[in-house]
Amino acid sequence: MPTITTNDGVDLHVADEGTGSPVVLVAGYGAPATSWAFQTEALLAMGHRVLGLDRRWHGESARPPHGHRLSRHGKDLHDVLVALDLRDAVLVGGSMGVGAIWACLSLFGADRVRGVVSVDQTPKMINSADWPYGFYGLTEQNSGDFFARGVPKTGRGHSAAKSLKSAARLVKKAGMGAVPNDPGEETWPLLHDHAHQDWRDVVQRCDVPVLMIAGRDSQLWPWQHAEAAVAGNPDGRAVVIDDCGHGANFDQPDRVNAEVLAFLGDL
Repeated sequence: MPTITTNDGVDLHVADEGTGSPVVLVAGYGAPATSWAFQTEALLAMGHRVLGLDRRWHGESARPPHGHRLSRHGKDLHDVLVALDLRDAVLVGGSMGVGAIWACLSLFGADRVRGVVSVDQTPKMINSADWPYGFYGLTEQNSGDFFARGVPKTGRGHSAAKSLKSAARLVKKAGMGAVPNDPGEETWPLLHDHAHQDWRDVVQRCDVPVLMIAGRDSQLWPWQHAEAAVAGNPDGRAVVIDDCGHGANFDQPDRVNAEVLAFLGDL
């Protein structure tokens, strides 16, 4: 399991298993690479090389006092691709991890990338007249302090009981010891930065195939974000998973695995 040092001196932990075509998994806010346990098992079984990136301040990676912005996380991902000389990689992100992927592609292009999978992440979190598919309740007017104390509860989507049951299965599967949560107030500026991004143009202009997976019962935003995001991209498609919250990769792991593997098979 290599450690990659970024160009600003931060050590990032990367789990690296298998030998086939590379798939890089980038987890969301507060989640370690081990949160992809169900997907890692399925991908390895199909002969892929699976790399799980712990972003800075996540999992086993270093926790520097700087770099709490998605542009830096995108650069970190690019540093990993270059350091490991990954070619034709498929990037799979969950939640904020998708933002790191879009940042990477926006800054460095897709020369090393063969495809992108977004797991329940709207490309624009602030709701507006032309985009009603953002984080529930988040507007330009309240965006300044909306995430000042972490991720607020929305009261929407899957119930807390359903979410905890799914998370408990993941904890057992991955041997994590506890359910991943907010990594701490030091990273709240990262949430603020995440909330103010608009990746719609990056999705539209992406020159490799894109799969947008949405949970129909996501607690954070409407499922329609997936279809709207790829509506103008001829290489994009959307899938909506029923009885599925924001944590789609562990709420409905078999369905997510099937969609990801089918996408890989079509590349």
